Amino acid sequence: MPQRIEQLHQWLSHGLGLPDYELTPASSDASFRRYFRVRYGEESRIAMDAPPDKEDTAPFVAIARRLRGIGLNVPEVHAEAPEQGFLLLGDLGSQDYLSALDAQSVERLYGDALGALAVLQSCGPQVGELPAYDEPLLRRELGLFDEWFLQRHLGLTLTPAERAMLERVHALLVASALAQPQVAVHRDYHSRNLMVSRHNPGILDFQDAVIGPVTYDLVSLLRDCYIAWPQALVEEWVLGYHDLALDHGILRGRMEQSFLRGFDLMGAQRHMKAIGIFARLNHRDAKPGYLKDIPRTLGYLAQVAGRHAELAELAAFIDGRIDPQLLTRV
Repeated sequence: MPQRIEQLHQWLSHGLGLPDYELTPASSDASFRRYFRVRYGEESRIAMDAPPDKEDTAPFVAIARRLRGIGLNVPEVHAEAPEQGFLLLGDLGSQDYLSALDAQSVERLYGDALGALAVLQSCGPQVGELPAYDEPLLRRELGLFDEWFLQRHLGLTLTPAERAMLERVHALLVASALAQPQVAVHRDYHSRNLMVSRHNPGILDFQDAVIGPVTYDLVSLLRDCYIAWPQALVEEWVLGYHDLALDHGILRGRMEQSFLRGFDLMGAQRHMKAIGIFARLNHRDAKPGYLKDIPRTLGYLAQVAGRHAELAELAAFIDGRIDPQLLTRV
């Protein structure tokens, strides 16, 4: 979008009066936002380009200030032009968790991320300060799996029995999510939005934060759509976070088994949503790069469905109706 680039240059040079600077692409994401690194002198900043007819920068700014206020390492907002859709932000670096995670680094990096998550959930926005992750939103997200993956991507025509089965699954997952303790939820707390920083982790892409289930961000991190870990190790981390949440007053009593079950069912909801979004990004937005992440994410869903009796129908549907080559067993 050459016009947007020219408008950004005008804002940086004339609106902010920045000295000689270098502007280079930093990253893009699954939305309409784009990011550029702005270097001048010894300084490095990030310019966010969020076209105002498609994105609203106000939630990002409000939540960034709230999270910085409780000590989380999110970008500082140095300047804003909401009517133009531009922000000038602090630069948290260029190495994300995904590129840094391996068997040697994972305990340290995840330890930092789980500690930050406990701060978010114990000290962050409370009920009434953010939108609720309510039943209509949870159901809309689940519907992405049916519409964009099963029907649009795979071309399946669902039978009435299959539609009824999916509705039962949706109802179960929504009920589980709503029954969990409700806390501040980042909504995309995973390895591409966490940065390796002097104060780990640097946290990005939090503008869609809501008040929702306590296990949601934990699933995003530990059953990441972009990197997988052995099941036994994931369960060890989940139970470790359960104890950390008790220490921080996030949980009010020991609930190891129900916490593990809630984690699994929350994961099923999140992964059905993610698979639907990956398919939609391909078919609607001409972004096919996310299709490669479907097999891992579908593998999580199959694993959870096979482990819980109440999801046995979903497990049978995946085995019977989805090409096994589309699924990576994790």
